[in-house]
Amino acid sequence: MHFSVVQRILGVLLMLFSLTMLPPMLASLWFGDGELIGFTDGFILTLGLGLAIWAPVRRRHQELRVRDGFLVVVMFWTVLGLTGALPFMLSESADMTITDAIFESVSGLTTTGATVIIGIDHLPRSILYYRQQLQWLGGMGIIVLAVAVLPMLGIGGMQLYRAETPGPMKDSKLTPRITETAKALWYIYLGLTVSCALAYWGAGMTPFDALGHAFSTVAIGGFSTHDASIGYFDSTLIEMIAVVFMVLSGVNFALHFLVVRRRSLGIYLGDSEFRLYIATLGLVTLMVVVALYGMGIYSDWSEAFTQGLFQAVSIGTTTGFTTTDYSLWPGVISILLLFTSFIGGCAGSTGGGIKVIRFLLLIKQGMREINRLIHPSAQIPIRVGDKTIPRRVVEAVWGFFALYVASFTVMYMALAFTGLDLMTAFSAVGASINNLGPGLAGVGANYASLNDTAKLILCFAMLLGRLEIFTLLVLLTPAFWRK
Repeated sequence: MHFSVVQRILGVLLMLFSLTMLPPMLASLWFGDGELIGFTDGFILTLGLGLAIWAPVRRRHQELRVRDGFLVVVMFWTVLGLTGALPFMLSESADMTITDAIFESVSGLTTTGATVIIGIDHLPRSILYYRQQLQWLGGMGIIVLAVAVLPMLGIGGMQLYRAETPGPMKDSKLTPRITETAKALWYIYLGLTVSCALAYWGAGMTPFDALGHAFSTVAIGGFSTHDASIGYFDSTLIEMIAVVFMVLSGVNFALHFLVVRRRSLGIYLGDSEFRLYIATLGLVTLMVVVALYGMGIYSDWSEAFTQGLFQAVSIGTTTGFTTTDYSLWPGVISILLLFTSFIGGCAGSTGGGIKVIRFLLLIKQGMREINRLIHPSAQIPIRVGDKTIPRRVVEAVWGFFALYVASFTVMYMALAFTGLDLMTAFSAVGASINNLGPGLAGVGANYASLNDTAKLILCFAMLLGRLEIFTLLVLLTPAFWRK
């Protein structure tokens, strides 16, 4: 373990992150909302901390190994969550405790979208912008951004990229150089963000709301500049624009890259994960729409369709936008939507959840075991498209699923022990580990009523989900620390 190179990279990344507080400072000056001092202090403290970490080892240059990459990623996201909380803690308008500030920061950076703030409409504009920006930066991962723009990380870039990028198949690069790969991902991410912002603006949002909601839509985050979320605008056009960009952002960004490079939309339909992703969202939408109309929640088919489609896509992609409080719908619909978030988006997307490709492999593995009961001696490979999946990948998926279930159970019981009712505890853990945001029962609207212990447990769940279980839990094993 090369602790000096880990320390050097962590310092550089913190100094880089401190620069992200400059736009909110400019926003505070522009709107004159009195938050300039808080953001300035946050910038100075974060920059100073990064400098203090980097300076003692600035001349140490060693190759970054795989284990070093995992440590950098986990330490960075942890420290980032803490330093990202500084503007919330230093803001007099937000009036947040340390725990609440950390919760809001971690929720934003992990693109979870759970909030402890009541009265979002009354927050200063610069704070509102900062919340949205946190999600946008966390969406693709600021680690990937650092790999794209900092040549000094070039030699160890692949280790950071593999540790941070979600999904079971991380070794395939879009371009020969990892720096070019990260840049390609960010160009697509930026292009979707700009297109989404322009579409929102054209549909009637103010430029401020359009930019803020574009940040959280493409990041699959769910933070909004209003308490009523997308429902504030009461516009079917805006809701449908959100649906389109939520679906696009839940697709593997490598697939977007191939479509752009080869100029063929047929590449989408040729991808097994994409087909299952669309089929899942379509089936859930159909079930929700029929249930909403059949149970008399909406008496008009068009309203049932728009409400059902929006919530199915928003929850299914783990975005977490709402047009109504879906937790107040009949229990069977709410639970169906929550369970859909466990599947989540595609690997290599900004979505959360277990990921569609893993569910596809789990289904295929289950079918293979059934066939083996009938033909014990048969050699039955698992295929996705025209590729045979290596045994190692299938084993990793099963390992991920086992750790996911075990982690979920432990945190669920821990929340229950803090005094939460079982439905609140279950949905809170599910919404956090899947990076969804809104839950059911006591966390349907926000997380403000939870005790500090529960909030910290959920912060861990958010990080666990964002870093896809293995990246975080590997640091808790004795083998990781052995020489």
